[in-house]
Amino acid sequence: MLAGAAALALCLTACSSGEEVFPGSWGSDATGEPSLTIDDDSSFEGTDGCNHLSGQGTVSGDTFRFGNFVTTLKACEGVDQWLAKADTAQVIDGDLVVYGQDGEKIGTLAGE
Repeated sequence: MLAGAAALALCLTACSSGEEVFPGSWGSDATGEPSLTIDDDSSFEGTDGCNHLSGQGTVSGDTFRFGNFVTTLKACEGVDQWLAKADTAQVIDGDLVVYGQDGEKIGTLAGE
């Protein structure tokens, strides 16, 4: 009984941390549309719809911080390259909501 209570307490603590929302994939595979995959080790890769981007992020609670990342620098007419300006992200209702360095929301990628 005591072991069950301890396991439940541990699960509630871990489940409330938000870390279980990462890894995952969000966005669209359609040409010109952004997409992003975050792996178990907090590495990520994707596209802003034009340029490939990848890097190593960190998870703190329910927030993913992108950190430094590399991206190609192609000029693509008609593509909003907002994902290349990502600083942090949170999963809200299954979607990845992305924020810039000023903390303002810059875009949302739908859950797959």
